[in-house]
Amino acid sequence: MQNKERAEALRQAALEYHRFPKPGKLEIRATKPLANGRDLSRAYSPGVAEACLEIKADPATARDYTSRGNLVAVVSNGTAVLGLGNIGALASKPVMEGKAVLFKKFANIDCFDVEVNEADPHKLADIVCALEPTFGAINLEDIKAPDCFIVEKLCRERMNIPVFHDDQHGTAIVVGAAATNALRVAGKSFEDIKVVSTGGGAAGIACLNMLLKLGVKRENVWLCDLQGLVHVGRVADMTEQKAAYAQPGGPRGLADVIEGADLFLGLSGPGVLTQEMVAKMAPAPVIFALANPNPEIDPEDAREVAPKALIATGRSDYPNQVNNVLCFPFIFRGALDVGATEINDAMKIACIEGIAALARATTSAEAAAAYQGEQMTFGPDYLIPKPFDPRLMGVVAVAVAKAAMETGVATRPIEDLAAYKAQLDGSVFKSAMIMRPVFEAASVASRRLVFAEGEDERVLRAASAIMEETIDKPILIGRPDVIEARAERAGLVIRPGRDFEIVNPESDSRYRDYWGTYHEMMQRKGVTPDLARAIMRTNSTAIGAVMVHRGDADSMICGTFGQYLWHLNYIQQVLGTDELHPIAALSLMILEDGPLFIADTHVHPNPSPQQIAETVIAAARHVRRFGVEPKIALCSHSQFGNLDCDTGIRMRGALEILDSEPRNFAYEGEMHADAALDGELRARIFPNSRLEGAANVLVFANTDAASGVRNILKMKARGLEVGPILMGMGNRAHIVTSSITARGLLNIAALAGTPVAQYG
Repeated sequence: MQNKERAEALRQAALEYHRFPKPGKLEIRATKPLANGRDLSRAYSPGVAEACLEIKADPATARDYTSRGNLVAVVSNGTAVLGLGNIGALASKPVMEGKAVLFKKFANIDCFDVEVNEADPHKLADIVCALEPTFGAINLEDIKAPDCFIVEKLCRERMNIPVFHDDQHGTAIVVGAAATNALRVAGKSFEDIKVVSTGGGAAGIACLNMLLKLGVKRENVWLCDLQGLVHVGRVADMTEQKAAYAQPGGPRGLADVIEGADLFLGLSGPGVLTQEMVAKMAPAPVIFALANPNPEIDPEDAREVAPKALIATGRSDYPNQVNNVLCFPFIFRGALDVGATEINDAMKIACIEGIAALARATTSAEAAAAYQGEQMTFGPDYLIPKPFDPRLMGVVAVAVAKAAMETGVATRPIEDLAAYKAQLDGSVFKSAMIMRPVFEAASVASRRLVFAEGEDERVLRAASAIMEETIDKPILIGRPDVIEARAERAGLVIRPGRDFEIVNPESDSRYRDYWGTYHEMMQRKGVTPDLARAIMRTNSTAIGAVMVHRGDADSMICGTFGQYLWHLNYIQQVLGTDELHPIAALSLMILEDGPLFIADTHVHPNPSPQQIAETVIAAARHVRRFGVEPKIALCSHSQFGNLDCDTGIRMRGALEILDSEPRNFAYEGEMHADAALDGELRARIFPNSRLEGAANVLVFANTDAASGVRNILKMKARGLEVGPILMGMGNRAHIVTSSITARGLLNIAALAGTPVAQYG
């Protein structure tokens, strides 16, 4: 019953995600201004005719005058949707929209999902080929085998743009990269291994084809499906693609052919591979159990009989996740950027080599900061990079582009590949995916997070999401009966005591210890024993702070109701020290064109020059935590000394303090916000500014200004806030605001659940 309730809760959450705040996951936005008649005359008649005539004269210029060069179609007829089967074109649309979102988020490629009601593979190929004038490339998706082979073959023959069936080749590429590194760890080579595979669908056949290209010998491949071994003379459930792997001899099962296998490749279903079969495999076997959501064998079961097994799955909660997102956004990025006419074998192998080499390379500073707490050293549990490794874009896309040029399929070769890589690397952190590495780090660095307002429904939803998306352990302060009733009312299956720890202010065995600790700390600040007892019964923020002080929790989150400074008072009382004290509140605003950090939004209403300087230094440290190099502007009503107003005087004082020592980050002040965000404007006003380009951190001289900008960006610029991040407390406490959502609480929990990188 519990599993059914949890499944229903997950189902409802998924439906709400797709439905709200507007249906679907995609929308179209204009990239050019359309504010007046002049704009209209250029965007449409008569100006649009000029672009049309240029393209008619030279079709290659379509890339220059339209979006075609960065536009991919995800095309499906819905006949083989992962885990769902033949659900039809319309029902497949959410999946195709999801694929389009991944293209945009990971590689900044625009994408239209195209669902086609056509089951005949030849007619479907005709339709896809007719789309060539619209798109720069085609991603075929979720088309059943063997139809997918027919459609891709016909489209590749007739179209002059890349056509790529990701179910086949994306999986094959990531499997190839994982196998390359697994065999390196095992001390084996492709030429010598025996491969046993289950599942003869599109992905399975493509993986075997790729393994042959990497050096595996055809006679060393044993393919099994529901009918048993694919063998010479078999008739049942055979295709041309399976027949290519037919072994001599009569019918046999998986248990008969697994003996001595070096590599098991599973693309079939759960429980197909047993412990007895694993025991028959070669020493240090490579086991790729890729069935989703349940693999052919659980890694724990495989390691019981083969402790040195090298294992990959399709799941994100195990090491070595084989995920197509490691490949398809970046192989298309490279192909589009050089105007490739196809994605050939050389480009696929270049992709494999790039992914595999990235896992073997020394971890970059950005990746290390993003995945703190997780072992990222090449070895059995790190055979392929993480999907959110920011280096993937540059490494894979450049390798693909280079291979396209070397094999003569690039119509627009790139002269300077180093500059191209630098351009790609620089684009990674401009997307809204900036929070994803934090979640990846939180998924491996387990911390105990105590929520002061545990009865709030938003907290309950956040706690449920934490247990789904991270390995942090939520602790809720509140009355068990109230929490249980509200969780049930919200349709959540989590329950106190069973799924998470609870601290009941009305009855907890630690009550005496907690009020005693608080009294001891506060007895010379007017707190009597009776008052300490009362506070530990009624003040959940103080309770949470004492828990962190005593080591019963690693970090606390409060503030879903009440005034920020009220909460801050108790946090400072209990957790403040000479080394740890509230410096400022920093809000990360995730905007369309990149992140913008705002400080101080809450802590010091009118900070002194010293406090402003501390805010700047702390902000630089926290901004680097996100893999962003800080460029900090000190904002004021005064601009480079033109006014002796209060904010100008204090900002100039802070600048003097900052200038008194060498700093390893860029900063400038005092200035207006528009000068901070517009490098050209700033250059006209103050040509000798030491800040280049747009600032990404705005530090204000009072909380009114900082909070106002923060709220305007939230409401009018559709900015997503992460925070406020309480700086100076060593990540031991964070205070949110009453407007925070459950998703916002999850974001701050992910931050609280990861160590703070110490920079500068």
